[in-house]
Amino acid sequence: MTIKRYKITIVGAGHVGATTAQLCIYKRLGNVVLIDVVDGIPQGKALDMMESAPLESFDMNVKGTTDYADTKDSDIVVITAGLPRKPGMSREDLRDVNAEIVKSVSEQIAKYSPNCFLIVVSNPVDTMTEVARRYTKLPRERIVGMAGVLDSTRFRHFISLELGVSNVDITATVLGLHGEDMVPLPRYSSVAGIPITELISKEKIDDMVKRTQDGGAEIVKYLKTGSAYYAPASSVAAMIESIVRDKKRVMPCAARLQGEYGIKDIFMGVPCILGKQGVEKIIELKLMPDELAALQKSAAGVAKSVSQLKV
Repeated sequence: MTIKRYKITIVGAGHVGATTAQLCIYKRLGNVVLIDVVDGIPQGKALDMMESAPLESFDMNVKGTTDYADTKDSDIVVITAGLPRKPGMSREDLRDVNAEIVKSVSEQIAKYSPNCFLIVVSNPVDTMTEVARRYTKLPRERIVGMAGVLDSTRFRHFISLELGVSNVDITATVLGLHGEDMVPLPRYSSVAGIPITELISKEKIDDMVKRTQDGGAEIVKYLKTGSAYYAPASSVAAMIESIVRDKKRVMPCAARLQGEYGIKDIFMGVPCILGKQGVEKIIELKLMPDELAALQKSAAGVAKSVSQLKV
């Protein structure tokens, strides 16, 4: 029996893209094409990764290129291309320049891999995913933004630090846009099934929620000349793994809503079942009035950003 080996294209050979490529081959998720506009960078990083194969015992291939023809018939494409945040910048500050980049990339994806599943990472991710949809024409089950997985894993880490328990036993739910108006939901976050509201004071939870909302900015402040890439790359790899192995994991992703949560025609973080068919289901949680109000505020922020697009 022939076992299908997925073809995964990662657009952008910077920190996020290259680390995602490395995780994909180390997890044996498929062959990887790493593409970038700067000649030499993707080729060099691909070769460096391949030279680790004898030590990491993987048989997957990584190809570095600047030619989109090499990405033809990709099963999964990840867009990481775009400017990173710098201290003092919001994700929205990147919108116009990154929209042009994502538009250009999306046109190439539509040409060479019209049936792919697309994951957008470029910031502001909810808005950039809409740009990618417009220029790839992909149906909503085959396009998402990576946001909620990253936000929830940050929340999980902060819960682990507070309680001194294993990250493995923690689940966390974060909805909404990927930014300061994201909506962490302590009521739907737990340790071994025990809601964190039973284990941690409201004051401490509020602090963790705030730190989660500012998670990216905290790292940017430390790095000064770049933004986070280890946790974002791990988040993308987890999404890819759920798809290629049909794990049907419930993961918060920026999906295009068509009435769910009373919101329509924008991408925003909601719980999704990810499997071989892509977004197989969007799960609607029962929200309290204050949680729903926060989600609607978050949606309004995405809608405003999309309305200001120049592409």
